[in-house]
Amino acid sequence: MELNESSCSCPFPSGLQLPSLNPGLFVKSSHSRSLEFPTVPDSVDDNFIESLEESMKLQTITNGVHRLLNGESIGRVFYDDPPWISSVLSARNLKGLEEGFGDGERGRLRDMEKRKYNALRRRQIKVETEAWEKTAAEYRELEREMCEKKLAPNLPYVKSLFLGWFEPLREAIEKEQKLQESKKQKAAYAPYIGLLPADKMAVIVMHKMMGLLMTGQEEGYVRVVQAAVHIGEAIEQEVRIHNFLKKTKKYQGGKKIEGQGDDKVTKEQDILRKRVNILVKKKKLIEVQKLVKNENEIRPWGRDAQAKLGSRLIELLTETAYVQPPINQLGDSPREIRPAFRHTFRTLSKETGRRVGKRYGVIECDPLVGRGLDRTARHMVIPYVPMLIPPKKWKGYDKGGHLFLPSYVMRTHGAKRQQDAIKNVPGKQMQKVFEALDTLGRTKWRVNRKVLGVVESIWARGGNMAGLVDREDIPIPEKPDSEDLIEMQKWKWNMRKTKKINRERHAQRCDIELKLSVARKIKDEEGFYYPHNLDFRGRAYPMHPHLNHLSSDLCRGVLEFAEGRPLGKAGLRWLKIHLANLYAGGVDKLSYDDRLDFVENHLDDIFDSADKPIDGNRWWLNAEDPFQCLAACINLSEALKSSSPHTAISHLPIHQDGSCNGLQHYAALGRYQLEAAAVNLVAGEKPADVYSEIAARVHSIMKMDAEKDPTTDPTALLAKVLIDQVDRKLVKQTVMTSVYGVTYVGAREQIKRRLEEKGHITNDRLLFSAACYAAKVTLTALEEMFQAARSIMGWLSDCAKVIASENQPVRWTTPLGLPVVQPYLKPQRHLVRTSLQVLALQREG
Repeated sequence: MELNESSCSCPFPSGLQLPSLNPGLFVKSSHSRSLEFPTVPDSVDDNFIESLEESMKLQTITNGVHRLLNGESIGRVFYDDPPWISSVLSARNLKGLEEGFGDGERGRLRDMEKRKYNALRRRQIKVETEAWEKTAAEYRELEREMCEKKLAPNLPYVKSLFLGWFEPLREAIEKEQKLQESKKQKAAYAPYIGLLPADKMAVIVMHKMMGLLMTGQEEGYVRVVQAAVHIGEAIEQEVRIHNFLKKTKKYQGGKKIEGQGDDKVTKEQDILRKRVNILVKKKKLIEVQKLVKNENEIRPWGRDAQAKLGSRLIELLTETAYVQPPINQLGDSPREIRPAFRHTFRTLSKETGRRVGKRYGVIECDPLVGRGLDRTARHMVIPYVPMLIPPKKWKGYDKGGHLFLPSYVMRTHGAKRQQDAIKNVPGKQMQKVFEALDTLGRTKWRVNRKVLGVVESIWARGGNMAGLVDREDIPIPEKPDSEDLIEMQKWKWNMRKTKKINRERHAQRCDIELKLSVARKIKDEEGFYYPHNLDFRGRAYPMHPHLNHLSSDLCRGVLEFAEGRPLGKAGLRWLKIHLANLYAGGVDKLSYDDRLDFVENHLDDIFDSADKPIDGNRWWLNAEDPFQCLAACINLSEALKSSSPHTAISHLPIHQDGSCNGLQHYAALGRYQLEAAAVNLVAGEKPADVYSEIAARVHSIMKMDAEKDPTTDPTALLAKVLIDQVDRKLVKQTVMTSVYGVTYVGAREQIKRRLEEKGHITNDRLLFSAACYAAKVTLTALEEMFQAARSIMGWLSDCAKVIASENQPVRWTTPLGLPVVQPYLKPQRHLVRTSLQVLALQREG
């Protein structure tokens, strides 16, 4: 699809009315230009995804021949797959669907499924390749409307900001591109800044910067080094897609393509072209590669180049992006135009509670920029979304997953030794790992619309229910009139606490909006898929970050399997057990029979929850995982109300969880009977609960401390304060992370957060002291109860020290053949001079 060029020669009129509900927009004159969009074929002969990569290679080679022979200019278009590729649509792909049909019906079914698949694939390609271009085109169209109607359209908050910044930033990038092209003394970022159209680059910079501000934990600022590398990385990814699509062109079985040149070629060139076409049709890729020297793949830019380009683009954003307060907030004073972002330095501490820190360069946003973002986060561009078709099968380190978006089989976070280990291992050794990831990627999901509707209803009413954060901030405490030092100190503590809570609420609201925005986009899809990759330990995760089945209760509640199955007798039983597990509150620690009895005794509550989740008794809200519990209530209610519950179709995932999985591994390694029983490696009438046992031991220690003399032992007072607050939840996170080497400081912060949630201790200094004491007692209880596990951890640590003394990383190969290299190396600071400041990047030491 080619967009017509639209330009706006008129500057915005001086009397332009800006939306009163948003900060004003500082907009310069608009001069839009056209941007090429890739076209997608509408061909039934498009191939299934397994052969897409090979087809692309063949097409790139063929295109290389045509460029070599004809010197033709290649436009940015997609291609049709060659006709022979349709042969891969073999009987095995549709075998299950074709059973019971005659030859004619089977043929029609095959054609229908092929057309349906191809339509989804074309949409998937558009999603992955056109996200930024579509957004840039949208801003150009909005600018055109503003020129024609001489007023700003009434836009959502975040879009109104982007629209005001888009044109000035685009013009600044275009100017910089031309400057670097003409300069003899080029800047370090010069080779990269011209690789994308300026409008697309502007959109990426705006959205990535706002995304970092919305999802970060800091209040209204982001570190320069983080933002620069993040933006540079996003630009590099888009350049790779952009360049690949420029190299591909329509293939129609050798037929002439409209718009291509008619240059004559020599007889030898014609023979070479025919020979290549024959080899392409025969799928003889190696022979084609011998004939044509294919272009080398773009080398990775590296962190230095990403940081330098990102810093310059951020600098252009700070120079061109402005905001102004709404008219109703100004009174009689003139409208003030302020920079939306500014570059400054702050002293920041890496660890919570530490006062001494380092000075970092940061980009601060004006308070007007942050206002209202959490309500309009849905308008952010999210290129990584669930796929409409099964992901590409994994065949190598960067071969698999998404069609065009960069996909890597492991999240190495720049650890070069781990990357080399994965790249150099034979493909056959990794086959089982690839098959496991492909199996996860082929699992088809869909949105549970009933649960999503309930979530939307609660969110529209202000949240603060079912685990959703309150959509309103806590009022800032007023400064006391008196000059009393104690009162002033108390006010400062309350101010700091309130701002921290509001900052956390803002981040949580943005996170929920991003999750819901994805759910809204895909709620009407028949199904979708999650490409998976690994962390360096070999644990599999969905590559989509916002809405996935390993995320929060909200995400798990609104997702279900697209392909349902009849429950059967065992399925109905497990559905009831699953519901009891989700309700938790001690119910999940009962025997299976007792859990089944719990569900039977609450059937009226379950039916009421399913029928009237918002206006009924809302029993499901008492569950530990409320949205998953609601989904189970709806599913069980539908089954039990049907004429045949055992044949009712269920789409619900039934979870099976480990009991403190890390301790399970240590208990199994040590063959220690008591520890194994504590983490359910030994069968019992009802589940053992290691967290409750640790909590009981902590309570016992505190009870003894509380009886001591407060004058000689200060822990006595703290024990008295805490003794009634010790429960399973207080110690759970610390026990869970103890096997991963949680430090005393980490344990203290975990317990401090739990005590804050309880709200019984309001004095911040007392809260800190109580958390310190509780952390020490919890770690002591762990040492006492899991001596074998601690001794194994100590032995492994000693091994690691011996290996590290030889300047080698700890490495091993898993039973599935995955090579693992511990990425824990002493980092070295590497200084990079950018246009904004000198950045300190970290490299492996």
